[in-house]
Amino acid sequence: MKPQHIWEPPIGWSCSRGIWALGVIALMLYAGGRILWPDVGSPAETTMALLGLVMVLVQGQGIRSSAALWLLLAAVMVQVLSWTLGYFHHPQWVADNPEVDRLAKLFIFIAVAWWLGGSTRNTLLVWGLAVIGLLLSSVVQGDGLQEWLRGLEGHRVGFGVRNYQHGAMLFGVALLGLAVFAPRIVAPGRWRAARISGWCLMFLLTVIAVMIGQTRAVWLALALALPFMLVVWLLNTRLLGDGRRPNRRCLLVGGGMALLVVLGAGSLLKGPIVERVGKESQVINMLLEGDVEEMPYTSIGIRIHTWQAALEWIQERPLVGWGGTGRSLVIEHTPWLPESVKEVFGHLHNYFLEIWVAYGLIGLALIAALASWVGMATWRAWRGGVLPGDMALFGAGFFLYWIVVNQFESYNSFWTGVYVHNLVVGGLVTHYWRWQRDARAGEHLAERPGR
Repeated sequence: MKPQHIWEPPIGWSCSRGIWALGVIALMLYAGGRILWPDVGSPAETTMALLGLVMVLVQGQGIRSSAALWLLLAAVMVQVLSWTLGYFHHPQWVADNPEVDRLAKLFIFIAVAWWLGGSTRNTLLVWGLAVIGLLLSSVVQGDGLQEWLRGLEGHRVGFGVRNYQHGAMLFGVALLGLAVFAPRIVAPGRWRAARISGWCLMFLLTVIAVMIGQTRAVWLALALALPFMLVVWLLNTRLLGDGRRPNRRCLLVGGGMALLVVLGAGSLLKGPIVERVGKESQVINMLLEGDVEEMPYTSIGIRIHTWQAALEWIQERPLVGWGGTGRSLVIEHTPWLPESVKEVFGHLHNYFLEIWVAYGLIGLALIAALASWVGMATWRAWRGGVLPGDMALFGAGFFLYWIVVNQFESYNSFWTGVYVHNLVVGGLVTHYWRWQRDARAGEHLAERPGR
């Protein structure tokens, strides 16, 4: 078995334990504060990002030259370039400063990965605490249990997290994790009965939460990500000779329980689900027929119209964009958008379009480079035997899920998406850096005389 130690920074074990404790506190302040006490959560985000980056630069020997830090520098440069060119082209519409945090906040995972120290145990602990914290926050914030009851009656609920879509998105990620890590959670060992009971309860609640959140994009993303992960798992187990044969009895029992939970919750909420899915069928038909001009401003209609407006702005400045305020410029200064849309919405419900409008093709290239690097890092860590297979599978499923949901809501532009992105990516990248460190250590041993 691979040792699940904490990756010790140069300052030593005693200090690294202190940093771990401070990191847990910072994470709790950020996640809990953002949801329960926004006045605490927002400063905690900035503080955690700045201190984390400083600690990485000071103590992160071996990772200071990582591609992640070069990509962070590129993100800052892209935003400064777009802002500078916008200052000369449309000074009345640019912000007072480049607002480099718009893209830089996606790199908080650097500090998270360093803080986790390459430890699988630490990563799973933090991810597990995030799921438990999400469930607890859904009870103590907003209308609490009353909101759950309203959801079971057929009403759409958001659990007090920004809006309906964001709450459903968070529970969708939790559902992915609970599905992937089920074999690990119910495996034989200490407290098995308690672990199985806890998993069943959390799985039931997350399925219900995803359904009563009534967010079609989350349903679509899960409908694609869950079968994708199952196919990848089967291919790895059967065709690639993983060597570890799954316990068929556990698979049947677990799969049967999961199916019963989904079918039970689905039958209970059949009416609202069918209504939600079929509500915009007319709009979809109009879209398929190309009749965009006459499309009503429904949920899907607003997205289509604002995306059309965004493409008009993109055509004017496709390479460098309009700066950090690009998405709001589209909404506020597109003359044919109705006032009802301008009064309510300030973003485009599509993260990738927002990046294109704001920072042009160079911004999109940066996002693509970041995604490619994270994917490569995850693959290498898994192939190197450092990243467990279920964590790599979760990373692959999350990647597909994240691409889909960000097509219909700009999650990475808000704290919810930034929180999830950095937590998941940080947990994957920390294993890659551990793999690099172990590989370098092996090379040094091989170079010693007498070996």
